[in-house]
Amino acid sequence: MLKDEFISKSPVRALEKSIKGGLGKGNFGVIASRKGIGKTSVLVQMALDRLIQGEKVIHVSFNAHTSYIISWYENIFDEIARRRKLEDLGELRDQLVRNRVIMNFTQEGVSVEQITRSLKAMIVEGGFDAKTVIVDGFDFSRGTVERFQKVRAFLAEMGLEAWYSCTLSGEEPLCDKNNVPILLRELLPLISVLIVMEPARDYIHFKVVKDHETLNPRDLNLKLDTKSLLIAEN
Repeated sequence: MLKDEFISKSPVRALEKSIKGGLGKGNFGVIASRKGIGKTSVLVQMALDRLIQGEKVIHVSFNAHTSYIISWYENIFDEIARRRKLEDLGELRDQLVRNRVIMNFTQEGVSVEQITRSLKAMIVEGGFDAKTVIVDGFDFSRGTVERFQKVRAFLAEMGLEAWYSCTLSGEEPLCDKNNVPILLRELLPLISVLIVMEPARDYIHFKVVKDHETLNPRDLNLKLDTKSLLIAEN
């Protein structure tokens, strides 16, 4: 019952409904914003949503130690529970830990093939049947079309979907006339869902730039609360 309440009230339900039912196997999505806006919080909430449903998740980090990532999961989980006034969460918390694997990589001297081999070994040889991969801290200035063609092929082969964070930096404008971040323009045909997070007065706005085949569809009725860092409906 507790688990069902978590799932039904998850703001990720609203996000999935807004993007044609979700991301889908073989696809990857990108959450883009300037540094410090809340991308990691959004990725962790997406991961928690899957974990609470009993699915397994692999969290890949390119810039943070495992202990730091674990603290993100614990803090977001506790905040959701506090907001929902939920108690006796020990069993559910244990399930989240069992169903999550955190892997750390560096982009220096590590090829996409090495990373996908490690993921495949975890899933196949390690028996960790994940369906979702979270990728945080990847430097997209080093991301090539060839690399992400290989990523998509791997996701399709393994029946996975992946969500990436992307940090935008530099002088304005960061995006072109179609709201596509200039950093991601060459990769756009390979990205299934692209969401840009934009600061507003007292919240962070979610702008869907690409939803599968559609550019700039109807806007999401979602925001990120700047105090709790939780996704909420407007």
